Amino acid sequence: MQDIAILAYPGCMGTELFGLSDFLLVAGHVAAALAPGRHVPLRTRLVAARAGAVALAGGGVLQLPALRGRPDLLVVPGLEVGRFGQWDDKLAPLQAELALIRRRHAAGVPLASICIGSFLLAEAGLLQGRRAATAWVFEREFAQRYPGVTLERGALLCSDGTLTSTGAVSSVFDLGLRLAEQHYGPRIARAAARLALVGGRRASQRPFVDEVLLPPEQAAPFSAQVQRWLGARLAQRYELAALAAAFHTSTRTLLRRYRQETGSTPLAWLQQARVRQARRLLETSRKSLAQVVAEVGYEDVATFSRLFQRQVGESPARYRRHASMAR
Repeated sequence: MQDIAILAYPGCMGTELFGLSDFLLVAGHVAAALAPGRHVPLRTRLVAARAGAVALAGGGVLQLPALRGRPDLLVVPGLEVGRFGQWDDKLAPLQAELALIRRRHAAGVPLASICIGSFLLAEAGLLQGRRAATAWVFEREFAQRYPGVTLERGALLCSDGTLTSTGAVSSVFDLGLRLAEQHYGPRIARAAARLALVGGRRASQRPFVDEVLLPPEQAAPFSAQVQRWLGARLAQRYELAALAAAFHTSTRTLLRRYRQETGSTPLAWLQQARVRQARRLLETSRKSLAQVVAEVGYEDVATFSRLFQRQVGESPARYRRHASMAR
């Protein structure tokens, strides 16, 4: 893979255009320094469905050529969406882009979407019966609009055959890291990530989920009640039988109904909620780690630290140091 075309279109996010091309440019420089003459640099080009001016989200305007030839990969960035439920208005004007995406897919060109660029792939009909990821805040709307797609909730990067999709805006760098690894190898990709201050490969969007940013109507009634019940007892021991008794149902029925609405389990939500609360305490209080761990319902610091590391990508102590530096 050498030729990567990035599709710009009206209202798309500039970060996702330039972030990918710039990161791969850095990776190419690192490859030339660490392994002179061993790699042909990845080539990225910004293109449009039609030649001419393209107004990006935020007001920037680019003069771009139309896509020509057969790229080794066509990347579809996300678009600006200011509120929930705007998909008909946002996607209807992009018929030329949707047609281009369909044609390139039919010609065998691999496709990758960034953030809610997955809505364009799904709208073009390419994700039916496939697995995909999208930005966590729009997952429920994606699932409702495209029920034939298997949504990998919380995934940062999802590949299904020749189609790849990623999570929210900064996942442009996760995609860049994946492409750099594939082309230059892990050593050069890691060096480029360090040079660009891009963290290592992240496993999930879940550490960043904040229900405050979701509209009330997005929370399914039963799962929302379960989450409220658990949230009010964050520090208490988790017992599935007690939870089921509180909702006058069997444990099997409770788990089935909760999974139908969320694709997950009450325990997974509780663990995420506890980690979110721990993050707030580490950021804003001077409580010891043992005190923080006890306040979010754990007795063993090592056990909770492993959970925190798995969800956040760094230890509680390092997270606190980074939060202190940011302040």
